[in-house]
Amino acid sequence: MLHHVSVGVRDVERAATFYDAVLAALGYKRVMEFLPYAIGYGDGQPSFWVQLPHNQQPASVGNGVHIGFMARSKDAVRRFHAAALAKGGASGGEPGPRPDYGPDYYGAFVLDLDGNKLEATLTAMPKAAPKSKKTAKAKAAKKPAKKAAKKAAPKKKKAKRKAKRK
Repeated sequence: MLHHVSVGVRDVERAATFYDAVLAALGYKRVMEFLPYAIGYGDGQPSFWVQLPHNQQPASVGNGVHIGFMARSKDAVRRFHAAALAKGGASGGEPGPRPDYGPDYYGAFVLDLDGNKLEATLTAMPKAAPKSKKTAKAKAAKKPAKKAAKKAAPKKKKAKRKAKRK
């Protein structure tokens, strides 16, 4: 759904020392930069931006806003939290289970150098229901019928073209 999200900071280069370490703990890296105005992070394309506000006013924190990053393991969540604290951030919630958010939810919250609230989270994805044999057989039976219909379609077009030429 989202293409990207950004947070405003007072000093992009100062914020970069924090975000380079914190996001590296989750496997993300700096992928684009427009210094001294903005830096984009991601795993290929920038989906999280750290930037000076476009209105050239001082950066302020959005009340109720936080950015959640996907983690690949509980250890990555712990490394994210530790890196944030080591780079001057503040804890907003120690790494651990969050049963109020779901039975398999594990996360940690931190505040960056400008007060933006960040989260690293690991959640187990629900397993897909096994396909029934009937469903697989029904799909297999439909494939030959679809192929036959496609083969017949060009023949109809050829017949129409011949009729138009005459």
